[in-house]
Amino acid sequence: MCKGLAALPATCLKSAKDMKHRLGFLLQKSDSCDYSSSQGKKEKISSSQRVSQEEVRKWADSLENLIHHDRGLAAFRAFLKSEYSEENIEFWVSCEDYKKTKSPAKLSPKARKIYDEFISVQATREVNLDSCTREKTSHNMLEPTLSCFDEAQRKIFTLMEKDSYRRFLKSPYYLDLVSPPGAGCGPENCKRSHTHTLDCNSNIISQCA
Repeated sequence: MCKGLAALPATCLKSAKDMKHRLGFLLQKSDSCDYSSSQGKKEKISSSQRVSQEEVRKWADSLENLIHHDRGLAAFRAFLKSEYSEENIEFWVSCEDYKKTKSPAKLSPKARKIYDEFISVQATREVNLDSCTREKTSHNMLEPTLSCFDEAQRKIFTLMEKDSYRRFLKSPYYLDLVSPPGAGCGPENCKRSHTHTLDCNSNIISQCA
């Protein structure tokens, strides 16, 4: 022991050791509280993202039910992304957002952005529209209104309804959600691939919130 410490009374050394022990205990307790708080937040977020089986089954009734539900829209988006065909739902969502525009001054720039991204012949994410609808929408760009994309949006909705929506209902992105909790590995369940399993507590669901 160094001379400085040796010169101190035994009671001082004991007090110093007690203080060190208490500080260590308090630090451990603080870390434990931080961890518990973090876990509690994660559980709260996880709980808020759960979807009832009843709600999930309603998604099979119509495409409208599916994409007007935040979690359903996120699941459908993830499915389309896996097929590299998400431009249709992105166009539909952009049109919905556009129709909520309050300021008349913002209509023209927002309309032009949607047109350039999804409808123009040089669009980066061109959607599949017939020439008549494309021509009419192009004409609407001269004086954009809140309804200038309505016909194009209806056509894309119908296209998704007849094609990708039906495939979605047969995919693991939907089937793994609609399966009752704790279902065993029956013949039908075992056929499903879990590669693309969608967990409502995953980062995918966090895209629509």
